[in-house]
Amino acid sequence: MTLPEIIQFVIDLLAVLLLALGIKGLSKVKSARDANRLAAFAMSLSVVGLLSYYLGTSGIAIQSWIWIIIGSITGSLFGAILAKKVPMTSMPETVALFNGCGGMSSLLVALGVAIFPISSSSLINQVSISVSIFVGAITFTGSIVAMAKLQGWLSTPGWTQSKVRHFVNIVFAVASLIAFFDLINGNTSSIWLLVIVSSLLGIGVTLPIGGADMPVVISLLNSYSGIAAAAAGFVVNSQLLIIAGAMVGAAGLILTQVMCKGMNRSLVSVLFGGSLSAQSTASSGSGEYTNITSCSVEECALTLEAANKVIIVPGYGLAVAQAQHTLREVTKKLEQNGIEVVYAIHPVAGRMPGHMNVLLAEADVPYEQLKEMDVVNPDFPATDVVLVLGANDVVNPQAKNDSSSPLYGMPVLDVQEARTVFVIKRGMSAGYSGIKNDLFDLPNTSMVFGDAKKVLNDLIGELKDLGVGEKQ
Repeated sequence: MTLPEIIQFVIDLLAVLLLALGIKGLSKVKSARDANRLAAFAMSLSVVGLLSYYLGTSGIAIQSWIWIIIGSITGSLFGAILAKKVPMTSMPETVALFNGCGGMSSLLVALGVAIFPISSSSLINQVSISVSIFVGAITFTGSIVAMAKLQGWLSTPGWTQSKVRHFVNIVFAVASLIAFFDLINGNTSSIWLLVIVSSLLGIGVTLPIGGADMPVVISLLNSYSGIAAAAAGFVVNSQLLIIAGAMVGAAGLILTQVMCKGMNRSLVSVLFGGSLSAQSTASSGSGEYTNITSCSVEECALTLEAANKVIIVPGYGLAVAQAQHTLREVTKKLEQNGIEVVYAIHPVAGRMPGHMNVLLAEADVPYEQLKEMDVVNPDFPATDVVLVLGANDVVNPQAKNDSSSPLYGMPVLDVQEARTVFVIKRGMSAGYSGIKNDLFDLPNTSMVFGDAKKVLNDLIGELKDLGVGEKQ
């Protein structure tokens, strides 16, 4: 090995180790911020190592340096602006966009090598180029569709909920495979056909999927971006890109499985079943509400004042109202009054994996108070008050009691076991399943209607009037 090769090997090895530590650190809220910085530093280090290698072996032309500098500055500014400006409620869309950017990057690398070969072509090289183009195009267009649907720019067309979509997607898939194998055989004229039909396949598969399944889709697209990156690593002969892509791909697949388990849905049903709400049929739990009890904020405050233990159940509605900081003020007052407060986190609450964890961490909620579903469920029978904010299907008892319900078998939070349940909600609209929530009809449940942020602000005022959290 030459000196530049040895230097690059050492830098790549260090970058891989740092990246692995970064990914491991992301599993905990406490270490997530530093872990993210560590992973970013690892990627920066790998870029420096790659540039130093090419500079030390063949040199880089002045024109190339100009493009490298322009690209680096543009990308850095774009990332910095997004990090500062994007609100937490739009984080799922941002993650989907980043997945798409990863797929597009791999696609462009493969196209560049295919159009302007840097070495003699081999079977491994052709297969890598084909895989990178195929997966990269699907990842890019699928991620853009997911982002547009989450942002509300794109709705689910009616025809995508019929069997027509399967025929259309099969046509795109067959055309992609034909172009895929034709490109492997050395027919470079199939490149653009593969790009086009793979892009259309990404749109066709993602378009029918409803917002309820977006946590699964985002996890899967994240995995796709890793696979595309690993394939691009083979294309440019970068061991670091291969390893990093494989790590991201594997992590994404594991997370996808966790999300599917949390929704009691198979990956096949998510990808080919369309929107869950479109599949919902009349069940014994469907129909009108018959025993709804509503209460005022004052009544809610009086009950909270007398409680010993309170469990908060956050949902996407909390993120939409941007009420996480207001909620933290409420819980601080309860804690100052000697009341135990914990947060029950369902794995698919929100619109992306870990959405509620990130949202509450932004409001400086202590990590120790965040309890996963399996840990917190046994605590509900001994809980005085449960406060549900913006969650719906993840607290629906139908998942346990009604075998005809589309939610049946889905793991849910057993909030109905608590002594008193308050549900803060704008109205009686259904969740993503499109069915009623039997929790709302239970005698120990009271509805507090209104915007989550306004209700919580009013609750702070009522608690102050009762002297809760006030220094004696």
